[in-house]
Amino acid sequence: MNSYFDETEIRKDICVVGQKLYDKEFVAANDGNISVKINDHEIIITPTGVSKGGMIPEELIKIDLNGKLISGKSMPSSEVKMHLKVYQLNPEVKAVVHAHPPLATAFAVARIPLDRPILSEAVVNLGVVPVADYALPGTDEVPNSIVPFVKEYNAVLLANHGLLTWGSDLTQAYFRMESVEHYCKILYYLKQIGEPKEFNFDQVSALLDIREKMGIYSGGTPSCKEDYINTLD
Repeated sequence: MNSYFDETEIRKDICVVGQKLYDKEFVAANDGNISVKINDHEIIITPTGVSKGGMIPEELIKIDLNGKLISGKSMPSSEVKMHLKVYQLNPEVKAVVHAHPPLATAFAVARIPLDRPILSEAVVNLGVVPVADYALPGTDEVPNSIVPFVKEYNAVLLANHGLLTWGSDLTQAYFRMESVEHYCKILYYLKQIGEPKEFNFDQVSALLDIREKMGIYSGGTPSCKEDYINTLD
């Protein structure tokens, strides 16, 4: 049986997360969008043209899984189709967060996936973060670009655009946003220091066992240099 959330509390929680995104400079102006699935048919989502900092619960709108407006005075985010695509493809997902955290977005612009096994927490909580093909904002190209990743992974870099994360609740979806940016920050620092020492196959396998024991079955498997070396034998 699916477990959902109280709409009144979720509206407050979305505003709290929006403020965090704004305070951390993961968004600027009216960038970003947040949604939560509150039952099998309805979603609460941030409206278009609104800063994620300073939102109030009454501003948020309710739509159905086809994107039809149920209640609210504004229109949904222009990227609503991307959120809907996640919910449609992965029934386990209850929350989606999209933002433009600076370092993660830099990796998205450079189209560099996050697939190197260098951080225990990243392997366990994120796994691999792939890069979706470039898609013209506001078009059906955007939801179509994430189709290959929604079931297997926990986040995706949107080429030349930003970052999309999802989870079983809003906290998990938001934490994954923070974790990706943290991962990118460490990779950026390493550019100034030197080449990282990556986990070997056995170390990655042990971390994946931990991930499974935590009930996380998505994220993909980071490749190891040892895997590559073995293919040369």
